[in-house]
Amino acid sequence: MDDILHPPMIPSSILPAVTLLESLIHISNELTSTGTTLFLQMKNISTMMRRIRVLTSLFEEIQEIDKPLPPSSILCLNELFSVIRRVKILVEGSREDSLLWNLMQTENVSNQFYIAVKEMARALDILPLSLLNLTADTREQVELLQKQAKRIQLFVNHREVQIRDELVQLIGKNRKSKGFVDMKRVRHILSSIGIRSLSEFEEEISKLEAEAEKQAGTGGLIVVSNIHNLISLISLSKTMVSNMDENMKSYEEMKKRNVTMNSHHEQSFSLSMVFNIPDEFRCPISLELMSDPVIVASGHTYDRNSIAQWINSGHHTCPKTGQRLIHMALIPNYALKSLIQQWCQENNVPTMESTSSSELKRMSSKRRSSEIAIDHISETKAVADAVKMTAEFLVGKLATGSPDIQRQASYELRLLAKTGMDNRRIIAEAGAIPFLVTLLGSPDSRIQENAVTALLNLSIHDNNKTLIMAAGAIDKVADVLQSGKTMEAKENAAAAIFSLSIIDAYKIIIGAHPRPIPALVGLLGEGTTAGKRDAATALFNLAVLRVNRGKVILAGAVPLLIDLLTDDKAGITDDALAVLALLLGCTEGLEEIRKRKDLIPLLIDLLRLGSSKGKENSITLLLGLCKDGGAEVAQRLLMNPHSIPSLQSLTADGSLKARRKADALLRILNRCSSQVANPVG
Repeated sequence: MDDILHPPMIPSSILPAVTLLESLIHISNELTSTGTTLFLQMKNISTMMRRIRVLTSLFEEIQEIDKPLPPSSILCLNELFSVIRRVKILVEGSREDSLLWNLMQTENVSNQFYIAVKEMARALDILPLSLLNLTADTREQVELLQKQAKRIQLFVNHREVQIRDELVQLIGKNRKSKGFVDMKRVRHILSSIGIRSLSEFEEEISKLEAEAEKQAGTGGLIVVSNIHNLISLISLSKTMVSNMDENMKSYEEMKKRNVTMNSHHEQSFSLSMVFNIPDEFRCPISLELMSDPVIVASGHTYDRNSIAQWINSGHHTCPKTGQRLIHMALIPNYALKSLIQQWCQENNVPTMESTSSSELKRMSSKRRSSEIAIDHISETKAVADAVKMTAEFLVGKLATGSPDIQRQASYELRLLAKTGMDNRRIIAEAGAIPFLVTLLGSPDSRIQENAVTALLNLSIHDNNKTLIMAAGAIDKVADVLQSGKTMEAKENAAAAIFSLSIIDAYKIIIGAHPRPIPALVGLLGEGTTAGKRDAATALFNLAVLRVNRGKVILAGAVPLLIDLLTDDKAGITDDALAVLALLLGCTEGLEEIRKRKDLIPLLIDLLRLGSSKGKENSITLLLGLCKDGGAEVAQRLLMNPHSIPSLQSLTADGSLKARRKADALLRILNRCSSQVANPVG
């Protein structure tokens, strides 16, 4: 009772003048003493630093004033403190976060600087300069700053936009042409933003991985995918520069010792000794650098000479997996061959082409270019024709084969659809989707599992989503999700629903079917860690539409999601919180979540110990529970000793959304505290 009669004191959002001025001077000096960034947002940061230096002089002069400050001055200073604190977070992000991610977000970051300056101007509007005993110089500088801030225009560095667009274009070309990317251009771009040395590559990869983790669990599948594309690109660049100097030194020493490379075997053996060849460039049979990589029917890649010898000696299985090859065609892996050639050029590794007849070197560049272009076109067409032939053969077996044949054919299609948008398109054009949908009802567990996984892989192609929906797949996928014969089949069915529901129109169609949502909720309770995560992300995607939220709640998701918050083995706290935060947005969800009295202490703990995204969703839930008559929740927060410190910490160090919501929740708790301390009547 004492806690209710004497609630804990909550600092007012308006700080005392002395403390406020000390804080302003400290944060301004801290911000302006660290220098400007070297590569990104340099103009926005440097001009912002000049403005804050002017304000620092203002703060120092005001600090010397003996008489009490006008209320409007204190309000202005509080607003400026809020602005400078956000600027500090922006600047630190530009310096410490991933350079590539900041480059991708350049317009958004620039806009945040622009907003900060506008808010600075609005704050200065209420500063009564005439009532403050300022020197003429300081007053003149502040007035000039105020005028400039009002006239400011959004500044986006066109060079950064150009570099960003060029990088995006290179990644797009890489996807469309199966691995062809100008790595020299990529490295030039990376160098221009300050990523040059091996340690800088490693640091950037680490920061991108952290950013991907931060973005995960929010439904932003495309954002996370884009970050992983950047990680792949920079990892490849890192591979190409690592140990280059050391490798070349060793190679030169071996040349001095007259090590000969007359045969291809001797050359490969020497290269393996001298150069640190990436594992993905080695043939699984010979373990040497591949000169002509080809894909066999199992989907694995080998050097042509090695796999040809294997097949010619009477083997009809994949050396790596042992599975029987349904055909002996060797499909050129042109994408990997291009990457190997680029790696060889970057590391000055001699290839068969570079040690061949000098006649080749005397060919005109025009003739070489035309022959290479013809070879690329013909080889790309050969690859597409081989995939088409394989897909049509497999679809025929799906339609007419025995269960054993269907099991093997569905497995081969599952593998073929696993990589490459062109493969997914060709398989769909061969008519595989209706047959795979039919096989979802197979009594054979392996056929069912292969069919649902193949459909999941095919659904990554947007056009295939339409074909899968048109084939009436939703009910049958829901059957697998609800009563599939293996847990892997159930989990891949959940992932397929997530993939299909990326399109908003399909969110409505899937939600309108009676079984998918209850089946996903069921997987939340019984699935493996991966299955629970698949179910949670699919439910999040569906619950983005308000019309589906009531169905998710009616299916019993709320208790399961709250239980998952404390399930360390499941490890999907952030995913569960994200779904709960969405469900809070409807009346049924609010009522259902309020029933769980054990949720409040859990959310308070997550405010202190959760991930950045977890803290953001936790405070969303607490704020929603406190609004609209949530006085009981507010009182429980006031009585918990960790609540206020955690919220205050978030107002200083949280994300932009978290800081805003923490401020709003503190204001609610302030009002609640005042009402308890001064009851009406």
